[in-house]
Amino acid sequence: MAVQRNKRSPLLTILVYAGLLIGLVFAGFPILWMLASSLKSNMEIFALPPRLLPKVFTFEAYTEIFKDPVKIRFFINSYLVAGLVTILTLIIAVLAAYGFSRYSFKFKGPANIFIISTQTVPPITLLIPYFGMVVSFGIFDTYMALILTYLVFTLPYAILLMTGYLNTLPRELDEAVMVDGGSSWTALWRVVIPISVPGIVATGVYTFLLAWNEFLFALTLTKSMDLRTVPIGIQLLMGQHAFEWNQMMAMSILGSLPLLLIYLLAQRYFLAGMTAGSVKT
Repeated sequence: MAVQRNKRSPLLTILVYAGLLIGLVFAGFPILWMLASSLKSNMEIFALPPRLLPKVFTFEAYTEIFKDPVKIRFFINSYLVAGLVTILTLIIAVLAAYGFSRYSFKFKGPANIFIISTQTVPPITLLIPYFGMVVSFGIFDTYMALILTYLVFTLPYAILLMTGYLNTLPRELDEAVMVDGGSSWTALWRVVIPISVPGIVATGVYTFLLAWNEFLFALTLTKSMDLRTVPIGIQLLMGQHAFEWNQMMAMSILGSLPLLLIYLLAQRYFLAGMTAGSVKT
């Protein structure tokens, strides 16, 4: 008996492709407009009627950015802070997730609830308390203030994501190492971590994105230009009497490139890690 294939309705197919096209336009058009605006002069951006493509392509905005050491410093600060936050988050999250995944201990349940509950608190409500703590500890306007603050926001989700991923790995792997005379530490670093690369990459990409894009705490916890990050640098281009729109668009493009490259390079691991971490917790 032949098996009949389910034929998709032509109307359903049209609706699916129409929905994908609308989503692509909504997601892609702002990026295309941002790229085109970065290649225009500041005067042409305000021309009426507005044009998507510039009459004359110019790299003036990019040239002004790369000639300004202050703007270059913004990128260095963002790379430094986001990189350190990502490394520290991964180290702590892997160790904590291994404990939650492989061991039973007192207050494990309340600890899980506490970690989850921290995700429900709006960051804006913590701004003033964190500012007071940073000033009291004498680390205002330092890299330490940004790094410690970002860790508070990245660690809970990173621990949950890594715990979910480690729960998909069979415990027999750890037991095999211990049968051969190894310790839990050996099992973690020699077996679990090498096969957890997708989960680690997914967690690292999420952490880097969060730290790179953060604006509110970077604005509040720093005051010197030497410590400002890229989001703050873009905001500083909005002057009191004039906006450097082409430079704002150019900095936005340059600020988006690292995120895009990281995602493209780690896409395979990122999708695998996010999917595995959501299947079994």
